[in-house]
Amino acid sequence: MKLTVLCDNTTRIDAYYVGEPGVSYYLEDGDARILFDAGYSDVYLRNAEKLGIDLGDITAVALSHGHNDHTGGLVHFPATQRVPLYAHPAVFEPKRFEGEDIGSPIAIEEAAERFELHLSATPVQLTEHLTFLGEIPRESSYESRYAIGERRTEEGWQPDHLPDDTALVWQGKDGLWIITGCSHSGITNITEYAKKVCGDERICGIIGGFHLLKMSRQTEQTVAWLKQLQPKHLRPCHCTCFHARAAIHYAAPVQETCVGDVLEIE
Repeated sequence: MKLTVLCDNTTRIDAYYVGEPGVSYYLEDGDARILFDAGYSDVYLRNAEKLGIDLGDITAVALSHGHNDHTGGLVHFPATQRVPLYAHPAVFEPKRFEGEDIGSPIAIEEAAERFELHLSATPVQLTEHLTFLGEIPRESSYESRYAIGERRTEEGWQPDHLPDDTALVWQGKDGLWIITGCSHSGITNITEYAKKVCGDERICGIIGGFHLLKMSRQTEQTVAWLKQLQPKHLRPCHCTCFHARAAIHYAAPVQETCVGDVLEIE
């Protein structure tokens, strides 16, 4: 599989792509062309064009969760395409934080018109090797269970613990690659659930946001877990602060992730 970073907070010197605080990855696996998250704006489209990637060939879209730094770009997705979209059933529920709208800019009704919706809380096989994980069990004792704002359900506005937060896992000859958006459900929870879903204990790589915004008990425990795990490829990015990345790097070496990076995953 080939993974290209279309959107992230960070860009490289002398590589003139556009960065923004969002995530978007372009995955090529056999005949499949999958867009995982769409960033905050049209940045992923602009960077794809510079990279020579034709997003008209997309065969499916998958969403990590419903926050607007991952769904905002759906507004700009080519209108000529109506491809399958895989996400958790709560992904299009309105979200707010301190009165500000932080959810998807398109509602589920519009999404249903523009995409073939496949909303699932259970794992879905996207390709022979790539799986959408669905709702992540919250089993870790140290990963956060606090709400981030509120979401509007059939019962009205409720504290949002982000049940829609999910990830992808790719199973290759060397083990598993975890591909995440923000890891609101916890990178440990995501990784351990991916092992169960795939029946494989080997973790080859992890890429995506870890939602570690400061040094805390959760960050320290995550660092200890990663020190034991020792994945060969470790790329915490997006919503992982400098201090967390630095702490992780001393436990398990971190590789920088920037817009335009291309990973060949076997």
